Amino acid sequence: MGMDMSTIAVIGAGYWGKNLVRNFYQMGALKTVCDASLQTRQSMQEQYPGIQTTDNPEDVWSDPEIAGVVIATPAGAHYGLAKEALVSGKDVFVEKPLCLSLKQGRELCDLAKQRGRVLMVGHLLHYHPAVAAIKGLLAEGKLGKVHYIYSHRLNLGKFRSEENVLWSFAPHDISVVTALLGGIPETVSCTGQATLLDNIHDTTQTIFRYASGKVAHIFTSWLHPFKEQRLVIAGDRGMLLFDDQKKENKLLYYPEPVRWNGLLPQPNPQDGQPVAYETGEPLKRECQHFLDCVASRANPVTDGDEGLRVLQMLHACQASLERNGEWQPVGEIAEDDKGYFAHATAVVDQGCRIGAGTKIWHFSHVMTGATVGEKCNIGQNVVISPDVVLGNNVKIQNNVSVYTGVICEDDVFLGPSMVFTNVKNPRSHVSRRDQYLTTRLRRGCSIGANATVVCGVEIGEYAFVGAGAVVTKHVPPHALVVGNPARQIGWVCRCGERVDAGRACATCGETPVIDVQG
Repeated sequence: MGMDMSTIAVIGAGYWGKNLVRNFYQMGALKTVCDASLQTRQSMQEQYPGIQTTDNPEDVWSDPEIAGVVIATPAGAHYGLAKEALVSGKDVFVEKPLCLSLKQGRELCDLAKQRGRVLMVGHLLHYHPAVAAIKGLLAEGKLGKVHYIYSHRLNLGKFRSEENVLWSFAPHDISVVTALLGGIPETVSCTGQATLLDNIHDTTQTIFRYASGKVAHIFTSWLHPFKEQRLVIAGDRGMLLFDDQKKENKLLYYPEPVRWNGLLPQPNPQDGQPVAYETGEPLKRECQHFLDCVASRANPVTDGDEGLRVLQMLHACQASLERNGEWQPVGEIAEDDKGYFAHATAVVDQGCRIGAGTKIWHFSHVMTGATVGEKCNIGQNVVISPDVVLGNNVKIQNNVSVYTGVICEDDVFLGPSMVFTNVKNPRSHVSRRDQYLTTRLRRGCSIGANATVVCGVEIGEYAFVGAGAVVTKHVPPHALVVGNPARQIGWVCRCGERVDAGRACATCGETPVIDVQG
């Protein structure tokens, strides 16, 4: 789907903006180029007959035929121009970074949502066909469990005086790395060197550490003798090398890089196997994606929220860079209107979702990738691990660790110091993160204090696990189980009182539906 008339304006036709102008013109979508330089405007009119030019963004805002605005100015101007465009009712494609301030980034995202406008950020690597192929291979499990990623983005120039190489080069790689690893990291460390200009770093080395144990490295430099753009993804079943400077076979797959002799790893070097993928200029694909989103009102792959996450990581990297590589957390949720309460001692990682009305108490930690519903109550010293899902009105008492693999439906109660597991046969020296089992707690069930729920089981709706019980197999709906191992001794009503099968509850009068044969 595309647009059938010239409805795009590009603001900034310099070093990178001229490439955007070329692509939108070739697609028949370009109406106006806005640039402060008379020489640039004259050059654009000579190269692209029929377009309009102006040096005043107000001419863009006031033109009702312009539906989308593409901003390719220096980063310091992104916020002001993007805000004016959104207020004027335009859809916006802003080159990386979204802006320079987290507060301003949040404002732009909120404004786009309030006005029903498309807000897209130019993270070009997402639109490279090879990166699309990489995402597909990871989704298929071709690499097995991914251990680490490293990315090199090196060149001689372009030197800048208004931003360092981290902000100039790294946003593309940060965006793709976080997409491939499933979210933002827990902490970052960044070091570098300013050689040409004081306080403007020409090289940076950044490390991302994830709670899952995954690691990513990004090396950027504009003081390098040749251009290099290389991405490596290493998994336990295979590795991928994406070398964008090669003319052919840019993407190679290396199967089974390591074989095991008992507990000892052995290298298994092999030639890389070329991976076929569709061709196409990444920038053209990116521009077409913006046109498609303007026409269909779909959310872009690299929308404002994705740009904001990259901005959070850039700020954490910059903070570490200024502190000689000191590890830094990636952002903090500090909005007064976030919709939930978190005690000052609680840690809420970026990249998790928490519903309105939820309360998170002293020394608890909600990790990246976790989902917590509305009106939940998270007690003291609780850990909610990545990819855990809690429904609405879940109550977790003190000293509970909810591990990856646990899914709690609405109205679940977890008593103090109860225990989950997530692998059947844990060993300190054997990593089994790829063997986590799903443990599902159905709506309304209760787990008593100090009980243990062994991974891979299902606790049925409104079931009740007594204090100290050890659950090793599925528990039927409404069942009451106690002991080690847990055994069923009766039934409970939805209100929590004991009840005989087929009889009305003496307390609430409800007759629960009980499958005695199950």
